[in-house]
Amino acid sequence: MTGRLRNTVALVTGAGSGIGEATARRLAEEGAAVALLGRRRGRLEELADKIRADGGTALVVPADITDRRQAAAAVESVVTELGRLDTLVNNAGFMGMGQAAESPLEEWDHMLAVNVQGLLYVTHAALPHLLHAAEDSPRKVADLVNISSTGGRVARPGMAVYNLTKFGVNGFTEALRQEVLLKGLRVSVVEPGTVDTELSSHLRDGVRQAVERQIENMELLRPEDIADAVSYIVTRDRRVAVNEILVRAGEQTW
Repeated sequence: MTGRLRNTVALVTGAGSGIGEATARRLAEEGAAVALLGRRRGRLEELADKIRADGGTALVVPADITDRRQAAAAVESVVTELGRLDTLVNNAGFMGMGQAAESPLEEWDHMLAVNVQGLLYVTHAALPHLLHAAEDSPRKVADLVNISSTGGRVARPGMAVYNLTKFGVNGFTEALRQEVLLKGLRVSVVEPGTVDTELSSHLRDGVRQAVERQIENMELLRPEDIADAVSYIVTRDRRVAVNEILVRAGEQTW
C-alpha cells in the first residue's frame, strides 16, 4: 500500500472481472476504500475478500447500471456506507460486432444501454459527490475516469454501433471536462486497445471466430496495463490533469 489515495473512496463499475477488477485492486493498493459495482455478486464478493486480505477496504455494490434507479441507488449507498466519493471509474462495457445489416437490434440496444446510458446514469448520480469531494479533500481534487476504447478513435467495418458508443463517450468526456475543470474535478478518458478480457466472449458465433483469427498472433494487453493508466491519472498532484491516455497493444495497427 503506497497511501497516495489514503482517506479517499473510489467507485469502479464493471468491477467483477477484467479491467474493472484490476483497477479496483490497484486503487486499493494506493490506499483508497474501493466500492465494487457490478451485476455478479459472487465475483464482487471474491474480489472484496482479496482486497481485504491484502489490508484494503472494499464494499460490494451489486447493481445493474442500465436501470437508472439502481445506478443512482448504488452511488448513494457508496456515499452512505463509506462517507464520500473521490474517484469514479466508469469501466462497465459491452462490445458487439458484425456487419450492420446482419446485426440483431437487441445487441445494439444492449451496447447503448451499457456503454452510454449506464455511464450517464452513474455519472449523473456521482457528480455532486465528486464536486463536493474536490472541495472537501485535503488533495483538493477529485477524479472521473471513463474507460473508452481505440474504437472511440478509429472506425472499422463490423464495429459501427460499438464505434458510435465509444466516440460518444470520448465526446461526452471532453465536454464534461471543460465544464468542471475549474471546480477541482478532473475528467479523463483511457482508450485501451486489445486487452485479454471477457469482452469478446459475448460475440456471436462466426464473429467471435473472425476476431480470434485477427488477434491470434498478437500479444494482448493485460487488464493490469489499463489499471496502471488509471492509477497514474488519479494519483497525480492536483496541478496535473492527464486528460487522455491511449494504450494499444504493441503489435496493434488500428
